[in-house]
Amino acid sequence: MFDFLDGYDVLGAFWMTVKLTAVSAVGALVWGTLLAAMRVSPVPLMRGFGTVYVNVVRNIPLTVIVLFSSLGLADIFGMTMGSDDFDIQGFRLAVLSLAGYTAAFVCESIRSGINTVPIGQAEAARAIGLSFRQTLTLVVLPQAFRSVIGPLANVLIALTKNTTVAAAIGVAEAALLMKTMIENEAQVLLIGAVFAFGFVVLTLPTGLILGWLSKRLAVKR
Repeated sequence: MFDFLDGYDVLGAFWMTVKLTAVSAVGALVWGTLLAAMRVSPVPLMRGFGTVYVNVVRNIPLTVIVLFSSLGLADIFGMTMGSDDFDIQGFRLAVLSLAGYTAAFVCESIRSGINTVPIGQAEAARAIGLSFRQTLTLVVLPQAFRSVIGPLANVLIALTKNTTVAAAIGVAEAALLMKTMIENEAQVLLIGAVFAFGFVVLTLPTGLILGWLSKRLAVKR
């Protein structure tokens, strides 16, 4: 029944999807946290940059961002991303695009968590002499992260599905292999079912585990 899978590295394609998701998630979390700090910063220039970045990036289709990274950064400006190998370069460009795009959503999730922290705690921190950076990192962000694990889980699930856009620049992940198989094989419905099941296997445990963690670590008010 599944003889059409012979000769295709389905597990390898999904492993590429996992790597894209994991590396992009780390980049998006770091950059998104910095953007959230900018959004609540007392410095107008930083607040303005964070606001413009989030509002612009969230309203640009991810496909456009990925294609710009490939055609613009690589082909026009000659950015090699530290390697002349096409596969490595494509992977890094895809990670750059996915992380930059997802960071805008991470930022808004974390900012909503920051807004749940009682303002009195920040005022108390400043009253004992803590700087803005110390107040944010020692008092506000630890509580904010605990309150937004659920929303961040949704962002991670969306990121996992968004990795399929990397196929547009030739990254050998699951969507590109599915396209190749559909072009070469007759069992279109079975191929679609196999890859749909693969993405369910990747995303469903993520939602369940992080949902449980969100309830476990929820800040009691």
